[in-house]
Amino acid sequence: MGIEVTGIFGLILLILVIYAIVKTVQSGASTGGKVIWIVVLILLPLLGFILWLLFGPKG
Repeated sequence: MGIEVTGIFGLILLILVIYAIVKTVQSGASTGGKVIWIVVLILLPLLGFILWLLFGPKG
C-alpha cells in the first residue's frame, strides 16, 4: 500500500509543479525572475512550490 500512496502524492506534486511553472511563464515577471522560479521549482519541487505560493510572481 505504501507504494500506491507515495505514487499518488508524487503525481499530485508533479501536477502542482507543472501548474506553477505554467503560471510563472504566463506572469508579467522579468525573464530572469521566471528562469529563477522555474529552476527552483524543478530542483526543489515541494519546497519550491511552497515558496512559489508564498513569494512567487503574481498576475
